[in-house]
Parts: sequence; structure tokens; C-alpha cells
Amino acid sequence: MAELTPMMRQYLEIKERHPDCILFFRLGDFYEMFADDAKLASHELDLTLTTRDRGKEKSEQVPMCGVPYHSAESYIARLVARGYKVAICEQMEDPALAKGLVKRDITRIVTPGTVIESSMLDESRNNYFACVFGEGGRYGLSFCDISTGAFYATQAEGAEAMERVISELGRFAPAEVLRGGDAAKSEELTRTLQERLSCCADLGADELFAPQETAQLVEKQFGKPLDELGLTERPEVWRSAGALLRTLCELQKTGLSHVRELEFYVSGRFMELDLSARRNLELTETMRAGEKRGSLLWVLDHTKTAMGSRMLRSWLEKPLLSPKRINARLDAVEELTKNSIGRDELVHMLQDVSDYERVTARIVTGAANCRDLVSLGNGCEPLPELRAAIGGLHASLFGVLLDELDDLSDLRDEIRNAIVDEPPFSVREGGMIRDGYSEELDQLRDIVSGGKGTLARIEAEEREKTGIKTLRVGYNRVFGYYIEVSKGQTAQVPETYIRKQTLTTGERYITPELKELERTILTAKDRITALEYELFSQVRQHLADQSARIQRTARAVAALDVLTNFAALAARQNYCRPEIDLSGELHITDGRHPVVEQVLKDALFVPNDTALDCGANRVAILTGPNMAGKSTYMRQVALIVLMAQMGCFVPARTARIGVVDRIFTRIGASDDLASGQSTFMVEMTEVAEILKHATSHSLLILDEIGRGTSTFDGMAIARAVLEYAADKKRIGAKTLFATHYHELTDIEQEIEGVRNYNIAVRKRGADIVFLRKIVPGAADDSYGVEVARLAGLPDKVVSRARELLRALESGAPVRTVRVAADDQISIMSMENDALRRKLESLAIETMTPIEAMNALFELKKML
Repeated sequence: MAELTPMMRQYLEIKERHPDCILFFRLGDFYEMFADDAKLASHELDLTLTTRDRGKEKSEQVPMCGVPYHSAESYIARLVARGYKVAICEQMEDPALAKGLVKRDITRIVTPGTVIESSMLDESRNNYFACVFGEGGRYGLSFCDISTGAFYATQAEGAEAMERVISELGRFAPAEVLRGGDAAKSEELTRTLQERLSCCADLGADELFAPQETAQLVEKQFGKPLDELGLTERPEVWRSAGALLRTLCELQKTGLSHVRELEFYVSGRFMELDLSARRNLELTETMRAGEKRGSLLWVLDHTKTAMGSRMLRSWLEKPLLSPKRINARLDAVEELTKNSIGRDELVHMLQDVSDYERVTARIVTGAANCRDLVSLGNGCEPLPELRAAIGGLHASLFGVLLDELDDLSDLRDEIRNAIVDEPPFSVREGGMIRDGYSEELDQLRDIVSGGKGTLARIEAEEREKTGIKTLRVGYNRVFGYYIEVSKGQTAQVPETYIRKQTLTTGERYITPELKELERTILTAKDRITALEYELFSQVRQHLADQSARIQRTARAVAALDVLTNFAALAARQNYCRPEIDLSGELHITDGRHPVVEQVLKDALFVPNDTALDCGANRVAILTGPNMAGKSTYMRQVALIVLMAQMGCFVPARTARIGVVDRIFTRIGASDDLASGQSTFMVEMTEVAEILKHATSHSLLILDEIGRGTSTFDGMAIARAVLEYAADKKRIGAKTLFATHYHELTDIEQEIEGVRNYNIAVRKRGADIVFLRKIVPGAADDSYGVEVARLAGLPDKVVSRARELLRALESGAPVRTVRVAADDQISIMSMENDALRRKLESLAIETMTPIEAMNALFELKKML
């Protein structure tokens, strides 16, 4: 192999330190990739593969490809989205000033969990990097979004520890997860990360979780001892948090000074929602298409700021359990709902607020450019008006927000005074600092633009010193700057002048001052660029030093945005304020499904009541045909409860919600072919989890339990589950139980607290109409054959099904029917024909003669 060049040796040395990354190696105006990295990048990014070694043998040529540095973000984003890590290697000195090989080093490693660029992030959601560490059956979990500075931690322990770990990971939906200790060995966790969360998962070395080092890291980062952070007796948590902080610092190559507060929370602060409940209730995306449209978030999120959108999603993922905190939010929403003028003014102001959180993160990490600073400055413009508007509101929560919301006027003015309105993208090419901000910069610019001010000053000074009134200072390309004196006054020229050129009209001279001016001008452009970057860096550092103020203001603005959004939604959709207490009761009058009523365009949504409690109305058995709306109704109840505990008004006429600790759902199922589990096995696994973790304060939504096996097995399982859920000594939870096993409706007479309800249906001949209304009592028919006909089954199949149903219901033997080869039938036996259905639908006794004639004509045409 041919001898390597110094540059390639440098590349390979850096690549050896980061073998798991694609190395973006800065060469001038490009990031270049070599060897295997080049082959991979050319395939993933559709880049042309080339080489620098065209004169060598093909076997010795090193593959190479590159991307322009100014457009690298989009390429990095595509690689990171595919799960790759990208190491950014920059030139650490100016190539023009470097002696020999330019120094280069890694300035940052970009992974799915460490992205901070706005172009690579979804502004409406957080981008969490998670860490899970387990030891002795206890697990510590940490979550950090470095693009906003948010940091959360919690603990899971006991027999259900791994279930809680998975639930919390589902709540935060991290882009990347680091695992250590027992968490690195858990097959269940590995499978969940790969198959259900689809996130990038890494294993951390044991030394990364060393107790003493991680404790010191946590205390240093958050400026408090472990006991003040509430972690003294929770080593798994601080080891998880410390390992995560160390990993982020190593990847970012900068400090994390904007990550200031560790919010430690324990079980019981938020409503628990497992992955199945989140998926079945379609909180943030639909089950079928995985889209936001059609989800609860789609209905709720009309926030005006990116910060508000992220906070709303956080509230949706973490409904509250404290009636006091919930009612504080509801008080604020109610005040804004009633004050339409004030609400509209707030909406108008919020539209001009920028994303303080993510801009601040880029400022602190040194990744912000001038456009980020201008965005921050412009986004601060509405803050004084927002403060004034909040000051006129009375709900206690607005007082809290007012204390946290700073108008940031000094930072806004600093940015405006320093940065031009439309700065360039790059911070290394000048043109970004406003005139008048720096006297030195203004002088340099004056020199570069022709030096008129400087030349006029020198000219005036020289005239005064020499007394030569006709003296002038000029410039040409041959001699540079010079002093010209007319012939009649050359005798007054001082000895310090150096004659340079003789003209017919006079003499030209130079002076040391003029030569210094020349040197200044020759270096002025480079100095301007360097000075502008220095001034920009000073402004950026000043803003970084004030990041705590900006972050507090960001949180206050985000909360105000969500509350205003909830109020506008309530006014627009006629939502009501729910009563929140600890009664355990669930009473809803004229409740509506928040998503379905938005999707319906040509029909009105039929509202329904709900009455559940922990006493005589613990369990509601719901019967009725498929397609009639049972699943919609049950999801509707769950979503109303969840919305209420977020602090949002709900789609109903009235609602009283006793706080629910968990919502469990068993709605629909699909085969888990990857792990070899059938629909029935998936269903039974989910039911087992529900019965294991539900409490008397939970809400259970159970749909068609036992349908994946034989009729008698399914019925037996369904009844046993129903009895277990209803039994106060076991669970005694509020339960909505939909079933097609009509035999289960007898339980109402046998178990206290069970009530039967059904979906009202009107039958007209062979046709049925779903009234979508929940009424007391059991359904008198399943209407399965009628639903099959509506679904489009062939008429002959539907007709045969009716025959078989009548035989089965009467106990008569079922015989197989053989149809003749020509399949001919008479008009009198056309039980499966459209003509017969038409005849059955005619009300002869009420028809007028002309209607009868028209009907006969239609029948003849059909025949």
C-alpha cells in the first residue's frame, strides 16, 4: 500500500477514536468522507463516489465523497434519521495562517438524541435522550432534551418495575436510549425499544455508571447536593442521571449550562398510561397510519408557539392526579373562556413569539448564528404586552406566570443594537454587526469603504500643521495614498515628507502615517471579519449568561399559550368545565368523542351519558351490533377523563370526574407475528397486565374480551374477567365492558354494581338503522347478519346465513344446501335477491295508485 499523506494520517487517527461514527472531515468549504464512510454516505445520501488518488492503481485508490459545509445540516439530518451517528471534525485554525498541516478535531457528535438544529427537529415535540440503569430489581430513569434544557428523572422498583420502566419510556418516547446494569441485560426492554418504540438503543460501559463519579456529576450540574435533589436513597437514579450527563457532554464537546433543573418525580404524581392505552386511545397519532391527524392531539393543539405545542403534548402525556393543580388550570381556562376579547388579544400577541427554548440551547452550546439571535430579539417584542395582559387576569395561575415571565427588554435591545435586521447565515464572513455598535469596527469599515473620513481628517491636520491651504490627500493604485502640494507651495513642505512623484502642477509625497494607513486598509477586511465575530461572540455569551431568565420566561409563555388554546377550543367547540374531585364518581351528560365529532362533516354526533362510580354503578356491560358505536363511546369516556385531568374543558354538557389514577384499554388486537403471538395471546397478555395493575381508582375499557377462541372458552374467560374487575375485594374499578356474549348480561342480576346498557337500533324490515344512543338494558339481538349485509357480503351468503341462524336458534339440525349447476331460482324463492328485498320494503297499504305504478315499473326494470 502506498504511503499515506499527512492529511490522510490525520483523518485515520481521528476516525480511529470514533469508529462507530460517520466522520465529516472539514477540508476547505466541504465536509469530506473517506473509505467505508464514503461508501456508506454515498449510498445513503445519493452522493457521487470519487477519489483523490486518480494517478494510483485502482486497488490503492481511497473512495471519497463530500458535501458543502453550508448545506451540511440537511445531509446530517438524513443520516441521523436513519440511526447513524455523525462526528463533525472542524479546522481548528485558519488555513491561511497555519504552518504545515491544519489542526483538526471533533467539535461535536450528532446522534438522534443530541440534535439541536431547528431544521432537524419537530418543533411541536421534545427530543429526549433517555438513560436506564438497573440494579437489584430497582431502576433509575433519566430523560434530557438538550434542545430545550429539560431534565426529568424517576425510579421504578418492586415486582412491577420493568412494566413501569416501559411505561415511562412510552410516555417520553425518546429518540435514543442508553442502558446500563440490569437494564442492559433485559430482553423485554430490548424488544420493547426495537419493536414498539423504534428508537436508537446503546449499551453503556460499566465505568460510565460508577457511583462516586456520577454523584459528583449530578451535584455539579444542578448545583445541589443529592439530598436536596431527593436522590440520596436512590442510587440508581443518580447513576442514570450522571451517566446521561457525561454522555451528552462527550457528544456535545461543550458544557450543558442550560440544563439547570432536575425534576425528580415519583409514581402517583401523574396518571399512568401504558403503551397499549396510548396507542388504543390514539393520543398523539392514529393506530392505522401513525399520523397526527385523527388523534386527540390533532384536536387539542392549536397553540401559537412551538414551546406551547411541546408543553401541550407533555400535559397530554402526563395528566395530573391532584384536584388542586387541575382546578388551578381550569380556573385559568374558565377566565379566558369568558373573556373573549382578552383571549383574542393574547392569541394575537403569542403569534409573534419565537422558540426561546431551542434558540437558548443553541446559544449556550455555541451553535447559534446571528439569525438565531435576531429571532430571539424579535420574539421578545410581545413580552411587555403579554405581561400587561396577564396582570389584568385574576386566576391564581396567572399570578404565578406573571412572576416567571420577564419582558427581557434589555436582551432585546442588546440584540437590536448589535445585530443587523437581516444578517447572513454564516458568522465567519462579516456583515452582521450594526453600524454604531463598535467605534473600532466603524473606523475599519470607513477605511475599507474608501477611507473618506480618515483621509479628510489627515488632510485637515496636515494643512493646519504646514499652513499649506492647497494641500490634499489622494490615492492611486501605483503609489497608494499620497499628499499632493502645488508647485508654488513646495517650499513649505516639512522635512518629514518623502517625495514620491513630480508632476507638472506640483509634487506628491508620502508620510509614515499614510504608509500605516495603507497597511491598515490592506488588513482591514480581515480585521473586520474577525472583529465582527468577536463582537457576535460577546453578545452570544451575554445571552448565554442570561439563559436562566430566558428559560423561565419560555416556560411561562408556553403555559399561557396552552391555557389560551384550551379556552379558545372550549369556546369554539362548546366544551364545558368538568368538576374535579376525589369522589371516584364519573358522571357525564351528553358526552361527545372529541375527535369523531371533528371528523364528521355531513352528520351530527349523537351525545351520550355516562354514570359510573365505585358503588352501585361500577361496571357497565355494553351490548349491541358491530358498527353501532360501542368502541367510540368507550374511547370517548376515557378521553373525556384524560382531558379533564389535563386541565382542559371537555366535550359534554356537564361532567363530574373523580380523579382516575390509571386508564387501561383492551380495544382491538392484531397478531404479533414477529414474536409468534396470535391475536388471542396478545389479548390475554394485555388483560393479564390490566388485572395485575388496576386499582379501585382506575378506569378499565374492555372491548370484546375472549373473542379469539371458541365460543364457550371465550364466554367463560370474559365472565371471569368481568367478575374479577367488579369484585371490590379484588379490583372494584370503574369498568366499561363491551361484549357480544349476550349470556353475560345475566350478571346484572347476580353481582351488585353491574349494569346493562345497549346501543339503540331501529329495524325496518331487513334494514337496520344505528341510532348511536346508549340506553339501559341488554340488546335483544346482535344484528350480525344485517351488519354483514351492510358490509357488502353477497346476497346469497347473507340469505344462507339467515337460514342457518333460524335453524340454530330453533335447535333444528343444520343441513348443507347443494345448488343446481345452472343455479336457477324462481321469483318466489329469491330470498337472496335484490328484487325480493325491494318487494319486502314496499308499504303497499300506504301507496297511492301512481306510486304503485312507479314501483311496479321499477320492479320490472330490475327483473
